[in-house]
Amino acid sequence: MFPKTPAITCYDPLADFLGAGGAPFTYTFDDAVKLSGHACPTIAGAFLMAKRALELLYPDTMPQRGDIAITVPDSVDAGVIGPITQILTLVTGAAANNGFKGLGDHFNRMNLMRFREEAAMSQSFLFERLSTGKQVRLQYNPHAFPPSPKIAELLPLLLADRATTAQKLEFARVWRQRVLDILQDGGTHTVFQV
Repeated sequence: MFPKTPAITCYDPLADFLGAGGAPFTYTFDDAVKLSGHACPTIAGAFLMAKRALELLYPDTMPQRGDIAITVPDSVDAGVIGPITQILTLVTGAAANNGFKGLGDHFNRMNLMRFREEAAMSQSFLFERLSTGKQVRLQYNPHAFPPSPKIAELLPLLLADRATTAQKLEFARVWRQRVLDILQDGGTHTVFQV
């Protein structure tokens, strides 16, 4: 559906332990699309934030799923926080109170995703590598890639079920192009360390 890059490769010790394979897992944007059921600038941004966080936290070694805690700057039901955190969980393994409880004192993923409503003003996500305590704070802002004016023109027609086939195709084309542009940029102009 989308280009194979950017991609994120991680080692998951839980998967290795339970026989799901010792080889690293590689996630592409297609995986994020399949999880969320759609492609949009928010899903692209979540994927790019995860990629950047892992690059910064694991500069010289392969990232490890389950070794990341994430502090989210709002409640789970605020704005687009839910879809963002689903993608972050996919890539990092960090989950809220519905995550895997672990086996004994190993492989816990539960409560590694923390929601802080009081931090909403910062709009930054705090990623922490549990094995080292190293932290990185990131923000995502897609404004460098504004939506096509055609989106505002065509969306009401689609939602009212009055769009022609050509209009539906044009809407999908311009929507997809913005997502592709954000992905191709790789976070250079959208993901910022703060």
